[in-house]
Amino acid sequence: MKTETVIESWVRDGSSILDLGCGDGSILEALRSNKSVQGYGIEIDRKNIKSCLEKSLEVIEQNIDEGLSNFLDKSFDTVLVSQTIQVLKNPKQALEEITRIGHQSIIVIPNFGHWKSRLTLFLEGKMPVTESLPEKWYETQNIHLCTLTDFENLCAELNIVIEEKKILDSKGTVSTLFSTWSNLLGSSVIYRLSR
Repeated sequence: MKTETVIESWVRDGSSILDLGCGDGSILEALRSNKSVQGYGIEIDRKNIKSCLEKSLEVIEQNIDEGLSNFLDKSFDTVLVSQTIQVLKNPKQALEEITRIGHQSIIVIPNFGHWKSRLTLFLEGKMPVTESLPEKWYETQNIHLCTLTDFENLCAELNIVIEEKKILDSKGTVSTLFSTWSNLLGSSVIYRLSR
């Protein structure tokens, strides 16, 4: 099962979606086609905004780091944040806002605790380049890397409930084999959260 399939399985038909950091709109477009969702993408990159508009998606140009006060509490069924939270200046504040706005939230994050990252740091003494963290340290947009344990501790601190999580291998496929040692073996993870 791939990332997109998991996300689709957690989204109800006809529900409302807010996709924060929606990129080129691929996930939102798939949800619109396969689940008849209504919603918006939030994006800051003009090239990605253009791509969303070409797909006839509703997209708002907005910097998530400047806040999301323009959205009411529980105004969307689902808030989706895929591979975005680690690029934000204040992920803790963003997570509070994300869970305030959505009845449920779906978060996809890379796992800096993955064994390849640990091994690269240990053996080579340098920041890793992996499938889920493909850029060199000076090229990456990621400014707040975390492990699964770090993210789950933050959720506990903010009284956010982890309803479900799916561990992904380096190819972006769900792996049930990794559930016991997820912080070591999972390349990235998909969380379904509520508050």
